[in-house]
Amino acid sequence: MSKSAVLVVEDEESIRKGLCDVLAFRGYAPEGVERGDEALRRGLSRAHALVLLDVMLPAMNGFDVCRALRAELPELPILMLTARGSEQDVLEGFRAGADDYVTKPFSVAELLARVEALLRRSGAARAELEATPPFDLGPWHIDPASREARRGAQRVELTQLEAALAALFARERGRILSRRLLLKEVWGVANPDRIETRTVDMHVAKLRKKLDAAGDALIQTVRGEGYRANA
Repeated sequence: MSKSAVLVVEDEESIRKGLCDVLAFRGYAPEGVERGDEALRRGLSRAHALVLLDVMLPAMNGFDVCRALRAELPELPILMLTARGSEQDVLEGFRAGADDYVTKPFSVAELLARVEALLRRSGAARAELEATPPFDLGPWHIDPASREARRGAQRVELTQLEAALAALFARERGRILSRRLLLKEVWGVANPDRIETRTVDMHVAKLRKKLDAAGDALIQTVRGEGYRANA
């Protein structure tokens, strides 16, 4: 594995050092910081392959750090670490721009699986999207390369994940797509059966919101099974 730089933002020293040790053992090049303001400065001044970001931090909380990093570095993978696992906190993390989250306490195996999936997806998905021709999803015309959705004069910017989701829904119109299938195809998780996460639901909700009133009609929730784009 190449020495991918990972910024580890965690105010508890034992956890920060433990994460850095595990990542270094797996071939990454971790850089640990404990304050939110320092994390933002380091994140903007050096190229990182991924950021592990705690929520509760001195000087600047993780949500604000995430928003600031996302505004300047829209392609940077951000994995949030939180002891606050309520749905509202998770939603706040995704609204701030996080790609995924892990709730404390977490297993090392799960964390590494999420890190590896995010890194794999950020590279492979970018190349795949750039090679995908524009397509229609309901009234929207979507260009994956520019990650822009257009409906008449209305233009909406999509994230890389949202564009990949939209492309899969368009390609599989009418078919029910399970959350585990979406984790495998869009997030690049090799063993999705081993992971319990609300990530898929949160990102589908964000995509629906961006597609405005048509979103709920375009992408239906099939209770207990997953999602389906109307044919």
